[in-house]
Amino acid sequence: MRTLEEIKKIIAEHKEEIRQKYGIVILGVFGSYARGEQKETSDVDILVELERPVGLEFYEFWEYIENLLGTKADVLTLTALKQKTPLWEKIKGDIVYV
Repeated sequence: MRTLEEIKKIIAEHKEEIRQKYGIVILGVFGSYARGEQKETSDVDILVELERPVGLEFYEFWEYIENLLGTKADVLTLTALKQKTPLWEKIKGDIVYV
């Protein structure tokens, strides 16, 4: 099981590639990993902000980040998350930006 610091390091090392290939300009971790409450069965919750509209590239990124981190991930866009106001209010303080 990876730590938050390991996840941040891995993402940071690939940040430029992620921006160029997938149009992701902001990337953060939230949920159990951000709070330090992760377990062996935890997935990594990833928040992204896109610089341009994407289609299937979003799902390609999802697969890419799971392979990169070696674990399951849930990926949400900042735009979608802010539309779900109660969830946004719950997690916005937990986000660790990379």
